[in-house]
Amino acid sequence: MYPVLFHIGAVYIPSYGAIAALGVLLALLLAQRLAVIVGIAPQHVWNLSILALCTTLIAARLLLIAFNWRDLLVHPMWMLGLAMIHNPLLAGAGALAGLLAAWIYARIMKLPLLITADVLAAPVVLALAFEQVGALLAGSGYGIPASVPWAVTYTSPLAARWSGAPLGIAVHPVQAYAAFGMLTLAMGLAAVVFMRRRAGDAAGIGLLGGGVVLFVTEFWRDREGRGAILHGALDGPQIAAVILVLAGALLLFERHRKEASHA
Repeated sequence: MYPVLFHIGAVYIPSYGAIAALGVLLALLLAQRLAVIVGIAPQHVWNLSILALCTTLIAARLLLIAFNWRDLLVHPMWMLGLAMIHNPLLAGAGALAGLLAAWIYARIMKLPLLITADVLAAPVVLALAFEQVGALLAGSGYGIPASVPWAVTYTSPLAARWSGAPLGIAVHPVQAYAAFGMLTLAMGLAAVVFMRRRAGDAAGIGLLGGGVVLFVTEFWRDREGRGAILHGALDGPQIAAVILVLAGALLLFERHRKEASHA
Protein backbone atom coordinates (compact mmCIF):
# COMPACT_ATOMS: atom_id res chain seq x y z
CA MET A 1 0.00 0.00 0.00
CA TYR A 2 1.16 3.57 0.62
CA PRO A 3 2.79 4.24 4.03
CA VAL A 4 4.02 7.61 2.70
CA LEU A 5 1.28 9.93 1.47
CA PHE A 6 3.77 12.28 -0.18
CA HIS A 7 7.18 13.77 0.50
CA ILE A 8 8.82 17.14 0.08
CA GLY A 9 12.49 16.47 -0.52
CA ALA A 10 13.71 14.43 2.43
CA VAL A 11 10.60 15.18 4.50
CA TYR A 12 8.13 12.30 4.44
CA ILE A 13 4.45 12.75 5.33
CA PRO A 14 3.18 9.39 6.68
CA SER A 15 -0.23 8.31 5.43
CA TYR A 16 -1.27 7.16 8.89
CA GLY A 17 -0.64 10.50 10.57
CA ALA A 18 -2.09 12.59 7.75
CA ILE A 19 -5.34 10.61 7.42
CA ALA A 20 -5.75 10.37 11.19
CA ALA A 21 -5.25 14.13 11.50
CA LEU A 22 -7.90 14.72 8.83
CA GLY A 23 -10.27 12.48 10.77
CA VAL A 24 -9.64 14.44 13.97
CA LEU A 25 -10.32 17.74 12.19
CA LEU A 26 -13.61 16.47 10.73
CA ALA A 27 -14.56 15.03 14.12
CA LEU A 28 -13.98 18.39 15.81
CA LEU A 29 -16.14 20.15 13.22
CA LEU A 30 -18.91 17.58 13.67
CA ALA A 31 -18.72 17.95 17.46
CA GLN A 32 -19.18 21.71 17.10
CA ARG A 33 -22.29 21.20 14.98
CA LEU A 34 -23.80 18.63 17.34
CA ALA A 35 -23.08 20.83 20.37
CA VAL A 36 -25.19 23.61 18.87
CA ILE A 37 -28.06 21.19 18.27
CA VAL A 38 -28.21 20.02 21.89
CA GLY A 39 -27.58 23.46 23.37
CA ILE A 40 -24.04 23.07 24.73
CA ALA A 41 -21.51 25.86 24.22
CA PRO A 42 -19.35 24.76 21.26
CA GLN A 43 -16.22 26.25 22.81
CA HIS A 44 -16.55 23.94 25.80
CA VAL A 45 -16.84 20.92 23.52
CA TRP A 46 -13.81 22.14 21.54
CA ASN A 47 -11.71 22.64 24.68
CA LEU A 48 -12.76 19.26 26.08
CA SER A 49 -11.93 17.50 22.82
CA ILE A 50 -8.50 19.11 22.48
CA LEU A 51 -7.68 18.37 26.12
CA ALA A 52 -8.73 14.73 25.77
CA LEU A 53 -6.82 14.31 22.51
CA CYS A 54 -3.59 15.82 23.85
CA THR A 55 -3.84 13.78 27.05
CA THR A 56 -4.37 10.58 25.05
CA LEU A 57 -1.37 11.20 22.80
CA ILE A 58 0.95 12.27 25.62
CA ALA A 59 -0.04 9.37 27.88
CA ALA A 60 0.40 6.79 25.12
CA ARG A 61 3.80 8.27 24.18
CA LEU A 62 5.04 8.34 27.77
CA LEU A 63 3.96 4.74 28.32
CA LEU A 64 5.70 3.69 25.12
CA ILE A 65 8.90 5.37 26.31
CA ALA A 66 8.56 3.90 29.81
CA PHE A 67 8.26 0.35 28.45
CA ASN A 68 11.21 0.84 26.09
CA TRP A 69 13.50 3.12 28.08
CA ARG A 70 16.53 0.83 27.71
CA ASP A 71 16.29 1.03 23.93
CA LEU A 72 15.85 4.78 24.20
CA LEU A 73 19.09 5.11 26.15
CA VAL A 74 20.96 3.16 23.49
CA HIS A 75 19.27 4.91 20.56
CA PRO A 76 18.19 8.43 21.61
CA MET A 77 17.17 9.32 18.05
CA TRP A 78 14.62 6.51 18.23
CA MET A 79 12.30 9.12 19.76
CA LEU A 80 11.83 10.54 16.27
CA GLY A 81 10.36 7.26 15.10
CA LEU A 82 7.90 6.69 17.93
CA ALA A 83 5.10 8.26 15.94
CA MET A 84 5.33 5.33 13.53
CA ILE A 85 4.76 2.73 16.25
CA HIS A 86 1.18 1.74 17.00
CA ASN A 87 0.32 -0.55 19.90
CA PRO A 88 -3.38 -1.19 20.64
CA LEU A 89 -2.78 -1.82 24.33
CA LEU A 90 -0.87 1.43 24.84
CA ALA A 91 -3.42 3.26 22.71
CA GLY A 92 -6.16 1.91 24.97
CA ALA A 93 -4.33 3.11 28.07
CA GLY A 94 -3.89 6.52 26.47
CA ALA A 95 -7.60 6.63 25.63
CA LEU A 96 -8.46 5.96 29.28
CA ALA A 97 -6.25 8.88 30.31
CA GLY A 98 -7.97 11.08 27.72
CA LEU A 99 -11.40 9.99 28.97
CA LEU A 100 -10.42 10.87 32.54
CA ALA A 101 -9.23 14.32 31.45
CA ALA A 102 -12.49 14.90 29.56
CA TRP A 103 -14.54 13.85 32.58
CA ILE A 104 -12.63 16.20 34.89
CA TYR A 105 -13.06 19.11 32.47
CA ALA A 106 -16.78 18.39 32.08
CA ARG A 107 -17.25 18.36 35.84
CA ILE A 108 -15.32 21.59 36.32
CA MET A 109 -17.32 23.37 33.61
CA LYS A 110 -20.57 21.80 34.92
CA LEU A 111 -21.42 20.25 31.55
CA PRO A 112 -24.26 17.70 31.48
CA LEU A 113 -22.29 14.46 31.29
CA LEU A 114 -24.73 12.33 29.30
CA ILE A 115 -25.56 15.02 26.76
CA THR A 116 -21.87 15.83 26.35
CA ALA A 117 -21.17 12.14 25.81
CA ASP A 118 -23.92 12.04 23.17
CA VAL A 119 -22.31 14.98 21.36
CA LEU A 120 -18.91 13.30 21.34
CA ALA A 121 -20.06 9.78 20.39
CA ALA A 122 -20.35 10.28 16.61
CA PRO A 123 -17.18 12.44 16.30
CA VAL A 124 -15.06 9.91 18.19
CA VAL A 125 -16.28 7.03 16.02
CA LEU A 126 -15.76 9.13 12.88
CA ALA A 127 -12.15 9.84 13.90
CA LEU A 128 -11.61 6.12 14.50
CA ALA A 129 -12.92 5.36 11.00
CA PHE A 130 -10.37 7.69 9.44
CA GLU A 131 -7.65 6.28 11.70
CA GLN A 132 -8.35 2.84 10.28
CA VAL A 133 -8.11 4.18 6.72
CA GLY A 134 -4.69 5.57 7.60
CA ALA A 135 -3.75 2.24 9.17
CA LEU A 136 -4.77 0.45 5.96
CA LEU A 137 -2.46 2.64 3.88
CA ALA A 138 0.40 2.33 6.37
CA GLY A 139 0.07 -1.40 7.04
CA SER A 140 -0.62 -0.92 10.75
CA GLY A 141 -2.92 -3.45 12.40
CA TYR A 142 -2.75 -5.63 9.27
CA GLY A 143 -5.00 -8.61 8.64
CA ILE A 144 -4.42 -12.33 8.51
CA PRO A 145 -3.45 -14.05 5.23
CA ALA A 146 -6.36 -14.23 2.79
CA SER A 147 -7.25 -15.54 -0.65
CA VAL A 148 -10.29 -13.31 -1.18
CA PRO A 149 -10.36 -11.15 -4.35
CA TRP A 150 -10.17 -7.94 -2.31
CA ALA A 151 -7.09 -8.96 -0.32
CA VAL A 152 -4.24 -6.43 -0.17
CA THR A 153 -0.51 -7.03 -0.46
CA TYR A 154 2.08 -4.75 1.11
CA THR A 155 5.27 -4.27 -0.85
CA SER A 156 6.81 -1.11 0.64
CA PRO A 157 9.78 -1.73 2.96
CA LEU A 158 8.56 1.26 5.00
CA ALA A 159 5.33 -0.60 5.80
CA ALA A 160 7.41 -3.43 7.26
CA ARG A 161 9.81 -1.09 9.07
CA TRP A 162 7.21 1.24 10.57
CA SER A 163 4.31 -1.14 11.19
CA GLY A 164 5.70 -4.67 10.87
CA ALA A 165 3.43 -5.44 7.92
CA PRO A 166 4.30 -8.67 6.08
CA LEU A 167 5.58 -8.03 2.56
CA GLY A 168 4.45 -9.96 -0.47
CA ILE A 169 1.63 -11.77 1.37
CA ALA A 170 -2.05 -11.18 0.55
CA VAL A 171 -3.92 -10.27 3.73
CA HIS A 172 -7.43 -9.24 4.68
CA PRO A 173 -7.91 -5.43 4.51
CA VAL A 174 -9.33 -5.63 8.01
CA GLN A 175 -8.72 -1.93 8.55
CA ALA A 176 -11.19 -1.25 5.72
CA TYR A 177 -13.74 -3.53 7.39
CA ALA A 178 -13.36 -1.61 10.64
CA ALA A 179 -13.44 1.77 8.87
CA PHE A 180 -16.69 0.89 7.09
CA GLY A 181 -18.28 -0.31 10.32
CA MET A 182 -17.17 2.79 12.23
CA LEU A 183 -18.28 5.17 9.49
CA THR A 184 -21.73 3.56 9.34
CA LEU A 185 -21.99 3.72 13.12
CA ALA A 186 -20.91 7.39 13.16
CA MET A 187 -23.66 8.35 10.72
CA GLY A 188 -26.22 6.50 12.83
CA LEU A 189 -25.05 8.19 16.03
CA ALA A 190 -25.22 11.63 14.43
CA ALA A 191 -28.77 10.85 13.32
CA VAL A 192 -29.69 9.92 16.91
CA VAL A 193 -28.47 13.31 18.14
CA PHE A 194 -30.27 15.14 15.34
CA MET A 195 -33.51 13.35 16.32
CA ARG A 196 -33.00 14.59 19.90
CA ARG A 197 -33.56 11.21 21.55
CA ARG A 198 -33.23 10.86 25.32
CA ALA A 199 -29.90 11.79 26.89
CA GLY A 200 -27.43 8.91 26.86
CA ASP A 201 -28.86 7.09 23.84
CA ALA A 202 -26.09 8.08 21.42
CA ALA A 203 -23.39 7.38 23.99
CA GLY A 204 -24.84 3.97 24.84
CA ILE A 205 -25.31 2.97 21.22
CA GLY A 206 -21.82 4.21 20.44
CA LEU A 207 -20.25 2.07 23.17
CA LEU A 208 -22.27 -0.97 22.19
CA GLY A 209 -21.84 -0.58 18.43
CA GLY A 210 -18.17 0.31 18.66
CA GLY A 211 -17.55 -2.75 20.81
CA VAL A 212 -19.30 -4.99 18.29
CA VAL A 213 -17.27 -3.59 15.36
CA LEU A 214 -14.03 -3.97 17.30
CA PHE A 215 -14.81 -7.51 18.48
CA VAL A 216 -15.88 -8.84 15.08
CA THR A 217 -13.10 -7.28 12.99
CA GLU A 218 -10.41 -8.61 15.34
CA PHE A 219 -11.06 -12.11 13.97
CA TRP A 220 -9.54 -10.98 10.64
CA ARG A 221 -6.66 -9.07 12.24
CA ASP A 222 -3.23 -10.52 12.89
CA ARG A 223 -2.81 -11.16 16.65
CA GLU A 224 0.86 -10.16 16.81
CA GLY A 225 1.40 -7.77 19.72
CA ARG A 226 -2.30 -7.64 20.63
CA GLY A 227 -2.21 -9.90 23.68
CA ALA A 228 -3.46 -13.50 23.71
CA ILE A 229 -6.37 -14.31 26.04
CA LEU A 230 -7.89 -17.74 26.77
CA HIS A 231 -5.07 -19.57 24.98
CA GLY A 232 -5.38 -17.34 21.94
CA ALA A 233 -9.15 -17.60 21.52
CA LEU A 234 -9.43 -13.85 22.07
CA ASP A 235 -7.02 -10.93 22.13
CA GLY A 236 -6.69 -7.81 24.26
CA PRO A 237 -8.82 -5.52 22.05
CA GLN A 238 -11.63 -8.10 22.06
CA ILE A 239 -11.71 -8.08 25.84
CA ALA A 240 -11.92 -4.29 25.68
CA ALA A 241 -14.72 -4.69 23.12
CA VAL A 242 -16.70 -6.90 25.50
CA ILE A 243 -16.34 -4.24 28.20
CA LEU A 244 -17.57 -1.57 25.78
CA VAL A 245 -20.61 -3.65 24.81
CA LEU A 246 -21.51 -4.30 28.45
CA ALA A 247 -21.05 -0.63 29.35
CA GLY A 248 -23.21 0.49 26.43
CA ALA A 249 -25.93 -2.04 27.20
CA LEU A 250 -25.92 -1.06 30.87
CA LEU A 251 -26.19 2.64 30.03
CA LEU A 252 -29.10 2.07 27.65
CA PHE A 253 -30.88 -0.21 30.11
CA GLU A 254 -30.43 2.27 32.96
CA ARG A 255 -31.80 5.15 30.89
CA HIS A 256 -34.78 3.04 29.85
CA ARG A 257 -35.42 1.94 33.43
CA LYS A 258 -35.35 5.50 34.76
CA GLU A 259 -37.66 6.67 31.98
CA ALA A 260 -40.09 3.87 32.73
CA SER A 261 -40.06 4.65 36.45
CA HIS A 262 -41.00 8.27 35.75
CA ALA A 263 -43.77 7.32 33.35
